[in-house]
Amino acid sequence: MDTIASLFSFITWPVSWVIVQFHKLYGAVFGPDTGWAWGLSIVSLVVLIRICLIPLFVKQIKSTRNMQVLQPKMKAIQERYKSDKQRQSEEMMKLYKETGTNPLSSCLPIIAQSPFFFALYHVLSAIASNKKIGVIDQSLLDSARQAHIFGAPLAAKFMNSADKVDALGASLTDVRIVTAVMIVMMSASQFFTQRQLMTKNVDLTVKTPYMQQQKMLMYVFPLIFAVMGINFPVGVLVYWLTTNVWTMGQQMYVINQNPTPGSKAQEHYLGRLLKSVTAHGEVRGRTRRNTVKRIVAKGPDRNDIERKFVTGLAKLGLAPQEDGTVVKSDTAVADADSGAALRRQQPKRQTKAKRQTGTVHQGDAKDRDSSESASKTSLTKKAAQDDKPKPAGKTASGSSRQAKTGQRKGPQRPKHPSKK
Repeated sequence: MDTIASLFSFITWPVSWVIVQFHKLYGAVFGPDTGWAWGLSIVSLVVLIRICLIPLFVKQIKSTRNMQVLQPKMKAIQERYKSDKQRQSEEMMKLYKETGTNPLSSCLPIIAQSPFFFALYHVLSAIASNKKIGVIDQSLLDSARQAHIFGAPLAAKFMNSADKVDALGASLTDVRIVTAVMIVMMSASQFFTQRQLMTKNVDLTVKTPYMQQQKMLMYVFPLIFAVMGINFPVGVLVYWLTTNVWTMGQQMYVINQNPTPGSKAQEHYLGRLLKSVTAHGEVRGRTRRNTVKRIVAKGPDRNDIERKFVTGLAKLGLAPQEDGTVVKSDTAVADADSGAALRRQQPKRQTKAKRQTGTVHQGDAKDRDSSESASKTSLTKKAAQDDKPKPAGKTASGSSRQAKTGQRKGPQRPKHPSKK
């Protein structure tokens, strides 16, 4: 880790300068040698970096959504050019270019933070080794070595020996308890952030390998941070815990205000929007009007959640407009009532067992109908035969006598002489 941190030594001077400026501000309030002054300086460094990275975070959100939408097309390309890897790569790049998607955009915030992370690690390692670095002179170095957060020095690690911790003026037990708690909080915040993304802000109608990959990362990332955290100084753990909490809050805001279409977050958001329109009779806020504008622009391509929202507006007698507003409309109520009537007329879907039972009963009914029709046909034929005119000289008694004796109609053959 020290070797990697030394590669980013060119940025240690700006990082140390920012920390010192914040330390002057907080030192005037809490005291220059306190852990609050140095700890809040690190937290402020994180906030400043994350504010600068907001444009990259917006690109990350757009890239993630585009990747979710493109997953079915990407899978089709892979199956079509399974034996031609070069053509497969060309078609993938063509798809990215046509849709304006950059697969690396989802990694931009992490990549952009890495130099600052390793630079801070390099600064804290120098403080632990009692070496001046950047703009931190000897007086600031002594002040930083005296700073403790809940009894743990900023430069102490979970894996430090007792002698090294004693040199920083602390006990090994305090250092390990504080670092263990911070590592657990860091891993838990990472897990909750990823879980929030997968359970609330994913289109549930699209099942792709990308979703399975994200689910795997939801469990892998916290384990990686837990293993790496035992080698991080307390100051770096403060940095990483702060950036995780910032990411979680930032993502929560985005999910609540601009959810992914087709996700549970969109259902909750449009539900809140419908309640607001019901209460005020209008769409309040530019963000909400932009949401209604996008739904109107989709037309027949709306998903079920968006169609439900439009139907809810229609029941209130409101129709969404292209500019994101809503207006009173009598036809909207009629359309909503007719749509509800059509939905009521549709039969409910039966289970497999009921469908099979219905098929058997239907077969029995068909058999009964065929037998009844056959019997009716035979009765009809018999009645027709009875209605035919009978030949002269034959009576009903003669017919019955013939039937009893079993003699055939027509001329009879003479009996054999031996039988006379």
